[in-house]
Amino acid sequence: MKVDKTISDIMPHTKIAIVIPAHNEELTITQCLASVQSAIEQLPASITAYPLVVLDSCSDDTLALVKAAEVNYIAGDYRCVGQARDVGIRHAIDNYGATWLACTDADSAVTSDWLMQQVTHITQKPTDMICGVVSIDSWAHLSPQTRKEYIAHYQDKMGHHHIHGANLSFSSAAYVAVGGFAPLPCHEDVVLVEQFESAGFDITWSNRVRVITSSRLQARTSEGFAAFLVKLEQSNSQS
Repeated sequence: MKVDKTISDIMPHTKIAIVIPAHNEELTITQCLASVQSAIEQLPASITAYPLVVLDSCSDDTLALVKAAEVNYIAGDYRCVGQARDVGIRHAIDNYGATWLACTDADSAVTSDWLMQQVTHITQKPTDMICGVVSIDSWAHLSPQTRKEYIAHYQDKMGHHHIHGANLSFSSAAYVAVGGFAPLPCHEDVVLVEQFESAGFDITWSNRVRVITSSRLQARTSEGFAAFLVKLEQSNSQS
């Protein structure tokens, strides 16, 4: 009860929107939404949270699966993850009064304490943005050398400086102030963080806020996370 009281005092009338862009993600969207629901159930009653899927040019069964999960959604033909994220976030702010936005991806699964860890950070030290970390869901189809190099490169610790659209959260006020996600097909997350930094907003770099992301090699964008793994794998296969 003491924790709930502290959260209620520091985050009164908080509404969290979890915005999830999806482009033909029928294989992963159900698991993603189930993980988000588990995270929502960990929150105290003083906080309202709900997921919102942004269907971007979907031609598979993603829509049917979102409907089956009884999750709110909007749909459009953006073909651009930056625009899809921005449309979803502004919809959540304008229509649901979201005061805190949490972003993940449809091919990822959040941990059960994902949202609660964000709330804990905010109650301990107010912040405008939280950049979390990701874990790989499976190394089975990747070479041992790729795994070794990735782990050596990745800093899974507090104060890291990794940026993932699959694990990025921020206040709605700060988001609107910097102009939001740029309509970019990739690196929209990096640009947004740079905008927060330039505007002088507080950013927390946390490895307590965690997401498990897909290690698939079928990239949705030319320079996204899957593309990074592909380049790493190709480099090792040629060496």
